Amino acid sequence: MEFIRIEDLWFRYDESEEAPAKDERYVLENLSMTIGKGEFIAVVGHNGSGKSTVAKHLNAMLIPSMGKVYIDGMDTADESLTFDIRRRVGLVLQNPDNQLVAGIVEEDVAFGPENLGIEPAEIRERVDFALKAVDMYDYRLKAPHKLSGGQKQRVAIAGIIAMKPDCIVLDEPTAMLDPKGRAEVLDTIRKLNRENGITVVMITHYMEEAVMADRVFVIDDGKLLTSGTPDEVFSQVELLKRHRLDVPQATELCYKLRACGVNIDRLPLTEDECCALLKEVLA
Repeated sequence: MEFIRIEDLWFRYDESEEAPAKDERYVLENLSMTIGKGEFIAVVGHNGSGKSTVAKHLNAMLIPSMGKVYIDGMDTADESLTFDIRRRVGLVLQNPDNQLVAGIVEEDVAFGPENLGIEPAEIRERVDFALKAVDMYDYRLKAPHKLSGGQKQRVAIAGIIAMKPDCIVLDEPTAMLDPKGRAEVLDTIRKLNRENGITVVMITHYMEEAVMADRVFVIDDGKLLTSGTPDEVFSQVELLKRHRLDVPQATELCYKLRACGVNIDRLPLTEDECCALLKEVLA
């Protein structure tokens, strides 16, 4: 079932000047994609490729210069629908400190539902559910500023969950975290998608994170370069490298071994797949 549809999206930040449709000042150009309800999508690209701009279109933070973005059939350009769209799509930013507004964790998570006018009893239920969903319930009375980076990001995610969105868009949620924090947040994202059926759109430049998605969209200079399953996308090593993009380290290693004459018929995505493949080849 389709949940998000992007049709021929063009966008530029400076709308004060007239420009032809294919002016180089457009950050996004002729971008189209669809995302199904319950899917886990990764959007990857190098810095400045436009992937974060895509994220901000998904909850009407930005409106297309040309083209359309539909969320569950609702046109993001229709200002009368903005509130409904943002209830369905929650956006988690790169820096969790930008989303933490209260002095106690549970009060921070309650902030969104309170602004929606939810009854206090239901807010209590939502806050408890959200904190348990991200494994932060035991920290509900702690001060957010005393938490680690990974814990802060999980609290920020809980704040979105408490608003009961159908979709969570995460704009490079692990970029500012250490390896432990990254693992915590990624486990949380995976759990929300698999166990709670929440549609996840994760913007990232870490290819190792993208491999856990159902599908991957690769953005380069504001255009859709390629898309497909992780296997389909990361098997196109030459294409990605021509556009200054990386592939997972396990894929890179086996790609280089194959170029040296080692008989490798498929490229792995993860370290475990790589170890199993090399064990098979060496045997």
